[in-house]
Amino acid sequence: MCKVLIVSDSHGLTKELEVIRERHSQEVDLFIHCGDSQLMPDHKAITGYLTVAGNCDFGDYPLELFPNVAGKKFFITHGHHYSVKSSLMKLKFKAQEVNADIVCFGHSHVLGAELVDGTLFVNPGSIRLPRGHFDKTYVILELNNDSVTMKVYEVNGRELPSLARGFVLK
Repeated sequence: MCKVLIVSDSHGLTKELEVIRERHSQEVDLFIHCGDSQLMPDHKAITGYLTVAGNCDFGDYPLELFPNVAGKKFFITHGHHYSVKSSLMKLKFKAQEVNADIVCFGHSHVLGAELVDGTLFVNPGSIRLPRGHFDKTYVILELNNDSVTMKVYEVNGRELPSLARGFVLK
């Protein structure tokens, strides 16, 4: 089993990113930040996170990343170039184009996960300015062959079991 932590839209928070990284450092194999950290790439708070550029970021972050993790192809982007606030359609087409199994994105600040045609789309919400609910969230995906379990955590580390979900990939 492999675990991937996904956070997004921290908008200048530093201590929280460090605490999250330290809290899960012994259990998580990969840390992902889906953009709008508003930190320079060499800032110590973002160290250890695989990070993409958001619409509020400066510095030399890539717009997209495509790592392979535990035999699954990830597509990581912020989402502002894909109109994710109105639809997942453009993001879905890009995911199909790159053959992604799991898509991680932010921008809307809305926590959500959806399986579309065998591809898992995950938005971890925001640890600073959540929309759609009051919880400041991040997620941990547990990858086990073709099954994925998503656990949701508040920025303070409290798990929200009612928001956990399980998925079977294509």
